[in-house]
Amino acid sequence: MVPADSTQGFRVALHDTDAAGRLFYGHLFRHLHDAYEQWMQALGFPLPELIRSGELLLPLIHAEAQYRAPMCHGNWVRIELALQQLEATRFTLGYRCLIHEDTLAATAQTRHCCIDPQRQKPTPLPPALAQALKEVSSV
Repeated sequence: MVPADSTQGFRVALHDTDAAGRLFYGHLFRHLHDAYEQWMQALGFPLPELIRSGELLLPLIHAEAQYRAPMCHGNWVRIELALQQLEATRFTLGYRCLIHEDTLAATAQTRHCCIDPQRQKPTPLPPALAQALKEVSSV
């Protein structure tokens, strides 16, 4: 079983930076999504398999971030991910991005909604996924 929170990380590459040598704001979400994919894999629900099966979709319906300290070329960024909210058809993940061991560089949230691919409407999370999320939930 995956822990209630998960830690991933990445090194800020040159292609991730803007002209000032800092992580371009939009690239943070790519790295957060990578951490989300790894978390779902550890939870037992690998996204490539979910997508290929065509049984459900889990698109983002909301994303936000607050940048608190610059993440510069070469910095190692540790991403801490945890489930913040669980509802019948959706869940919210919270992220903390840290540099220099314990400097909070950014916080973020993503909200994912379970969609029935045929109807293109929200649908309850599959029981197995809902149960797995409940097991890692600290909320």
